[in-house]
Amino acid sequence: MSGLSRTAGPPDGGHYIRHASNSAALLRDSRVWYDAVRPGLLLYGIVPPPLASTIPLQPVMSLTSRVVAVKGVRPGEGVGYGWKFKPDMPRTIAVVPAGYADGLDTRLCGRGHVLIRGKRAPIRGRICMNMCMVDVTDIPAAGLEDEVVLLGRQGDERITAEQLAGWAGTISYEIVARIHPSLPRVVV
Repeated sequence: MSGLSRTAGPPDGGHYIRHASNSAALLRDSRVWYDAVRPGLLLYGIVPPPLASTIPLQPVMSLTSRVVAVKGVRPGEGVGYGWKFKPDMPRTIAVVPAGYADGLDTRLCGRGHVLIRGKRAPIRGRICMNMCMVDVTDIPAAGLEDEVVLLGRQGDERITAEQLAGWAGTISYEIVARIHPSLPRVVV
């Protein structure tokens, strides 16, 4: 052992900052605030469970992309890696440049949705590294360059981090933390 006791401060003579409070602990128990808190989810306007319905915060984060292709798929044809999705009737599929490398959970395929033209479009096939496919059959006006909302609001519809977490079988913390740091950020 180096001769330093466990209670010694940092080498610069200052003191260590103690913190143990994430967003949930910050809201529940001031005894664990110590010297600092780490609000995390609260900074995104997300209240952690089970307090989510008790504090009226507005989510401030959105994740968007654009439609880069629209293709018809015939019955029995496959969509995505391994043809995970094979329709039993003709479908119209939009290709969206957003995938698991950007932070989309692969468990969203067949469960999750995106918003296009203010309507929900189900994710079809496996989510790829840098793209996903969505079914726009019920959104006939959907076309190239349409905005795609993966997280956030479009018109009267909204996709929340909590919804994404539910579809993926995880927690909202993981949804927002997975969004890749290289994606452009626009502060409004």
